[in-house]
Amino acid sequence: MLHIIDIQSAAFPVRPVVNKPDRKPTAIPVTKSVLPSFEEYTDEIRDLWESGWLTNNGTKHQQLEQELIEYLGVEHLSLFTNGHLALETAIEALGLTGEVITTPFTFASTSHALIRKGLTPVYGDIRSDDFTLDATKVEHLITPKTSAILPVHVYGNVCDVEAIEAIAKRHNLKVIYDAAHTFGVKVNGRGIGTFGDVSMFSFHATKVFHTIEGGALTYNDPALKHRFDQLKNFGITGPETVEVTGGNAKMNEFQAAMGLCNLHRIDETIARRKQVRELYDELLKNIPGIRILTPQEGVETNHSYYPIIFTAEENRRDELHDALAKEGIFTRKYFYPLVTDYAWNHNRFASRRTPVARTIAERVLTLPLYPDLTTEDVTRICATIQERVMK
Repeated sequence: MLHIIDIQSAAFPVRPVVNKPDRKPTAIPVTKSVLPSFEEYTDEIRDLWESGWLTNNGTKHQQLEQELIEYLGVEHLSLFTNGHLALETAIEALGLTGEVITTPFTFASTSHALIRKGLTPVYGDIRSDDFTLDATKVEHLITPKTSAILPVHVYGNVCDVEAIEAIAKRHNLKVIYDAAHTFGVKVNGRGIGTFGDVSMFSFHATKVFHTIEGGALTYNDPALKHRFDQLKNFGITGPETVEVTGGNAKMNEFQAAMGLCNLHRIDETIARRKQVRELYDELLKNIPGIRILTPQEGVETNHSYYPIIFTAEENRRDELHDALAKEGIFTRKYFYPLVTDYAWNHNRFASRRTPVARTIAERVLTLPLYPDLTTEDVTRICATIQERVMK
């Protein structure tokens, strides 16, 4: 049985569910975090009081790594305290320099990781059908300074992994995938974490699978394991040896215990998300002025988000966002604005250079999606959308 609670997050703001005395419909947040029962979690962490081993590669950490390797179908996996530090570690471990080609249609973390490691992000446009980096727009961005490509899988949609691999091989570039949205996704039966040199997963509380906060790197080269372990633990290699300069990005045992509980019900979680998505598809498919995404061929998705795109000449995205909020239905303009339009970029990267990404950012709205969203909730959301869009 799935037990769900609301959660507030700086990375993904969520409104609290409130039952008002005037009997208005219960508010619908944009997301909720899946939790095991209180008893299940306390049972999982009980032996931590006996062992006193709370962090530093404890038994929960080791168990979760192995179970994730099996579930994701990857060769190697390293756990981290969050996805952002995992991404920074991958960038450092691969020795990237100069410029890295990426997408502006992503969460700020993707670009921040590059900039914090002294690299220059170079932004390519996205595909209009699935919002991932357009591989046909990548090659002309490559310069002698380019060391890697950092594509982002979006909403459970997968990048053109074959085309990106071919480009990387021709130009001797590394590929790191930001796979924060694609936990458990498969391409023609192959785990998404097996593509590229490294894939980064986020296990933040708002994700399909979470460890409260957390993240992981998956990779095929076993030599990276030692390097990742050094960089996430101060460069320590033994009781009296520190070989490199490292940081602290270790996942603790309480995070790992939450991950173990959630992993044991992940198939049920994804199946329920699929049901919600299919209901949305049915109720929204004939509403003029909006577009819903179609599944990618050969991709077994995880139904992590439900975006709609406003296609009418008059873009009513912001109007609908505000109108739904007044009805207690909370949505998110995600990703808006583009990374290139944030103040910290100081106009260094013009969004006009990525017109598809700019158009999608201005017209996208992600609807509530989580396992215990009821048929009545989805029906109410879609009826309100229809009323407002066709008004």
